Amino acid sequence: MTTPPPRTGPLTIVRLANFVTPVSGGLRTALRHLGAGYRAAGHRPVLIVPGERRSAEETEQGLVITIPGPVLPASGGYRLLADRRAVAAELTRLGPDRLEVSDRTTLRWTGGWARRHGVRSVMVSHESATGLLRTWGVPGPLAAAAADRLNAATARAYDSVLCTTDWAAAEFRRIGVPNLVRAPLGVDLAAMRPLPAAARAAQRARYAAAGNVLLVLCSRLSAEKRPERAVEALGRLRARGLPAVLAVAGTGPLRERLAARAARLRLPVRFLGHLNGRAELAGLLGSADVVLAPGPVETFGLAALEALACGTPVVASRSSALPGLIGLAGVAAADTGPGFASAVRELLDRPEEARRAAARAQAERYGWPAAVAGFLAAHGVRNSGATEGARNSMAAEGGRDERAGRRA
Repeated sequence: MTTPPPRTGPLTIVRLANFVTPVSGGLRTALRHLGAGYRAAGHRPVLIVPGERRSAEETEQGLVITIPGPVLPASGGYRLLADRRAVAAELTRLGPDRLEVSDRTTLRWTGGWARRHGVRSVMVSHESATGLLRTWGVPGPLAAAAADRLNAATARAYDSVLCTTDWAAAEFRRIGVPNLVRAPLGVDLAAMRPLPAAARAAQRARYAAAGNVLLVLCSRLSAEKRPERAVEALGRLRARGLPAVLAVAGTGPLRERLAARAARLRLPVRFLGHLNGRAELAGLLGSADVVLAPGPVETFGLAALEALACGTPVVASRSSALPGLIGLAGVAAADTGPGFASAVRELLDRPEEARRAAARAQAERYGWPAAVAGFLAAHGVRNSGATEGARNSMAAEGGRDERAGRRA
């Protein structure tokens, strides 16, 4: 594949994404911030997503086009861009300079479209194929072999494959993919920030009585996220005498099953559903004692970074990319309820102000300007100052990934 020279003029960057709904979390947030960053840099970003009906709307992240797509069964409402003819017609009409795709399975065909039309293309890998297959019960060797075939086909289809962490990139390096690039994601450090003590106490009173430990799970409630481990950890902590309560922000296909389990075990779990306002989410995250991130296949974990930005430490699955991102501002836990309970106790043993200061300091390594610069660099856009910031962020995260790997 021939790499064109870096571009400095404005580009039309068309982005395609599946698995995005009005209440989906990390991917929706990332798309919004990246689009806004592209627009602020003088480019024309266009996002195409599936929905119930066709629409086109100018937003802060540029033009957002919705194409009707079917609901994926048992997904909790996710839709797919299944009409190839409609998507191809939209791409032809828009005439993009760059194509950025966030689904390496059902949308992989768009790499061929881009090549036929002389459009440089980037596939963003938002998940570990190996990890997802293993969470669905596929044995390790078979999962790795299937992921290798999928990833090799993805790499052949696009000019670049972009991963946001070394952890996510590992499965592509395993097969020697030559067109692999790295760029971080980020966190909104202005909207997500620590609350003053009085405001934190007022927010906290909405979710926990005085003297209780407030745990928060902010996640899509689906199998690959392993939300049941948060409930299991709560049960173990309370059995050991810790007066903990759990607030769950998010929705998904496992919600009713989790609620029934919590009720059966008489555990104090509040299911808040999707929180529409960023201020409300920041208030919840900032008032928690610990945020739980049990998903074993998280490749970046925006909710965890948002918690850190709000000054709240995180307990994360040691199997995911998060240990390398949270660093010393959190604890990597074994993938069991008791493992998460032990990690929570370890965090609570640290002085509160020290652990909150460490959380915020860690989040400040990941601003969105560096993320935007990294993604634009993958598109061949020269932006030296900001891109250097992205390199520094990735170097720091890579070092933490290595240290976390040694600890594991």
